[in-house]
Amino acid sequence: MRPLSSFLFFLIILASCSNKNEFRKFSTVEVEDVLVDSVSIRAIEFLDQNTLAFAGSNGMYGTVDVPSGRIRTNIMMFDSLTPSFRAAGHTATDFFMLSIGSPALLYKTGESGKMELVYTEVGETVFYDAMMFWNDREGLAVGDTVDGCMSIIITRDGGQTWNKIPCSQLPEGIDGEGAFAASNTNIEVIGEQAWIATTTGKIYHTMDKGKTWESTATPMKNDVDTQGIYSIDFDDENLGIAIGGDYTQPEVNRGNKMKTLDGGATWSLIADGQNPGYKSCIQFVPNSDGMGIIAIGFTGISYSPDGGDHWRQLGDEGFYTFRFLNDSTAYAAGKNRISKLTFKN
Repeated sequence: MRPLSSFLFFLIILASCSNKNEFRKFSTVEVEDVLVDSVSIRAIEFLDQNTLAFAGSNGMYGTVDVPSGRIRTNIMMFDSLTPSFRAAGHTATDFFMLSIGSPALLYKTGESGKMELVYTEVGETVFYDAMMFWNDREGLAVGDTVDGCMSIIITRDGGQTWNKIPCSQLPEGIDGEGAFAASNTNIEVIGEQAWIATTTGKIYHTMDKGKTWESTATPMKNDVDTQGIYSIDFDDENLGIAIGGDYTQPEVNRGNKMKTLDGGATWSLIADGQNPGYKSCIQFVPNSDGMGIIAIGFTGISYSPDGGDHWRQLGDEGFYTFRFLNDSTAYAAGKNRISKLTFKN
């Protein structure tokens, strides 16, 4: 009996290892609209498994109840201005949304359930692009260059107050450098680290929740102002992916996709000269061991099953941004719509 038991144990180990390395590979995607309205939406966040929050143009913000599909919307006004929101974030208790342009307006869920203004900034070149939280107390937002350096604001008290990092504590900026406000995905955080992708193709990196920073050049093409890194995602602290291109020439597919295997210290181009071209948002597929990747833009939905080496078009419907709910369902937002995406084998 001992040899047979050992053999069966060996087979069980092999089977478990095989199942661990397998993941669902997609061949199609179904698109179902859940919100259709005259609004451009580039910032969406799952507050939990049942609630998707969003913020967009014309001051509109709201939630989608995932199980029922029920939509709640509201309009934010600031004096006579109607802000346009392209950045959003959340903690376990609060939702945040940040407007583009000047004045920059950062709102937080208030004690009464209404949104309250917690940060403002005025200036000719003020333009915030994305935000993200490390935890329920600490988060950051990034904006374009002001006074010689990138704009980075940080909260340490759950978003009640925000402080701007002085230029003396940041890498020297490049004139006109910023971050594309295209999908609220040019910041990624893991543990105490954060990576910020910029219009110039550089990556800003902190290992201590924003206390110190360094920047790294990458091979991402940025010959003109409309080129650079549009979106970044990390599967773990070492494996990262980034995509960009030029939205004015979306067919260009050289120098617009890259990967890191060492936490962003070095980056290498992948699938160079192959589609997809320009995309505004990229995300690893959950539970795919860093192999499954979806990239979305107004040019459609692209998919790689092998870590970015090869890609295929899954759908032609255009969006600006998306977030996974689980390993086969995502919600995407774009011009005049939020849609449910169901990926299938």
